[in-house]
Amino acid sequence: MLKLGLTGGIASGKSAVGEMFVKLGAYLIQSDAVAHELMQPGCAVYEEVVRRFGREILNPDGTINRPNLAEAAFSTPGSAPPRVRELNEIVHPAVIAHENQWMEEIGRRDPGAIAIVEAALILEARAAGRFDRLIVVTCHPEQRIQRFARRLGISEDAARAEVTRRIAAQIPDEEKIKAADFVIDNSGSPDSTEQQVQRVFALLHR
Repeated sequence: MLKLGLTGGIASGKSAVGEMFVKLGAYLIQSDAVAHELMQPGCAVYEEVVRRFGREILNPDGTINRPNLAEAAFSTPGSAPPRVRELNEIVHPAVIAHENQWMEEIGRRDPGAIAIVEAALILEARAAGRFDRLIVVTCHPEQRIQRFARRLGISEDAARAEVTRRIAAQIPDEEKIKAADFVIDNSGSPDSTEQQVQRVFALLHR
């Protein structure tokens, strides 16, 4: 089985690229979805996040309000540093353990499989060594803002502020590209991106 890490900056189009690989026969798991599952009430990650960040991050029904949690993690009141690292130290180990178990199960069922983990912070979490190959998705900076605005239904000014804030907590694209085995430029049309995905998929089967 071939284990792939699929990463890229915010709103670069990782999920779209991941789905293109799935259409070709790969298996995909998304770290964000895993983290969401692990932060449901009753889970150990949920309990620790609430203990550290307070009940102010909760919805009335007790579930975690993700925008409120993001605000608590990324905001810098006064001279205090952002608490992104603290949040990641709670969530990342549990997410990685879940993904590793998933890859083991895929390998048992289909030894010739290509298993892909889509995650924004593979390099930031120093987790690239878990994978046989690393794929980085890129796009133009302005496209990130436009896509993020459309995704959340917010203004481009609000999207620019949020994207800038999150990018500051991530490794620059230039460094990610240096670490990549394959780079997919998602700046063009969906057809252009899909052609790149097909080329990479063909190379992985050699």
